[in-house]
Amino acid sequence: MIRLSDEDLINELKKRFEENKKNLDELTRLNKILTKVNNRLSEAEAMKSHFISNISNEIINPFTSILALSKTILESSKESWKQVISMVALIHSETFNLDFQFANIFAAAKLEAGEIMPEISKIDVCGLIKDVIDSFKYEAKKKNLKILINSEPVSKIQSGLFFVSDYLKIKLILANLLSNAVKFSFTEGVIELEYKLENGSLILSLQDHGQGISPENHDIIFDRFQKLDSGINSFNRGHGLGLSVIKAFTDLLGGEISLKSLPGKGARFIVILPESQGDIEGITFNGNELLFDEE
Repeated sequence: MIRLSDEDLINELKKRFEENKKNLDELTRLNKILTKVNNRLSEAEAMKSHFISNISNEIINPFTSILALSKTILESSKESWKQVISMVALIHSETFNLDFQFANIFAAAKLEAGEIMPEISKIDVCGLIKDVIDSFKYEAKKKNLKILINSEPVSKIQSGLFFVSDYLKIKLILANLLSNAVKFSFTEGVIELEYKLENGSLILSLQDHGQGISPENHDIIFDRFQKLDSGINSFNRGHGLGLSVIKAFTDLLGGEISLKSLPGKGARFIVILPESQGDIEGITFNGNELLFDEE
């Protein structure tokens, strides 16, 4: 049996005390990390519950309006034709918004499940842009907004610009950008869309002259579960889903998005998408027309 001197015993105790202190410090550090993670999970669950509640409202309210308006139309007399036309316009507006909501909801669900991949084809960029702008023409008309493309009216846009990428994802990116611009532009304003191919990339730039977004919110607007303090709650009537889909699709296609905006000065979103590499499935002229290559 080895007997330790008082000095050796004291040194051994000091050594163990230091080791215990290090272990305690490490446990304290890990406990702080776990507490922070737990708080974030709790916040995420609360945000998701709020998000689901908002989504439910965005689906239920348009359906309620559509049912009520269609019932009124069915009960209208022949002499109420002008009133019927007005109600049909409201039905179109509600249906359009509902369809747009569903497109983002399904996209977000697939992204969350990791079940979405690029579907590559040769895209008619001009046709895509015309298609998106045409779908929003009634929404823009409500606020008497003018949409310019590369500083020209929509009617002046020329076809013939092709780009290899995912048609439907780029279409939803642009649709969300335009939805945001229409929603937050001031009445009788101008929305400017610019596009070009440069160094193998498609560059989309969309500028509105509306409410704008404060600098402190620039980093959080792409989070689908965040709400902005300024009252401008990003896309799709406030639940932030459209911007998160834009960001996710841009990342999926290997691109990047930037924002320049100040309160009251409008917002300018710039999306840069590199041309996709790999097998091309065909040529897409619009969302329903894919011409397959003979190969």
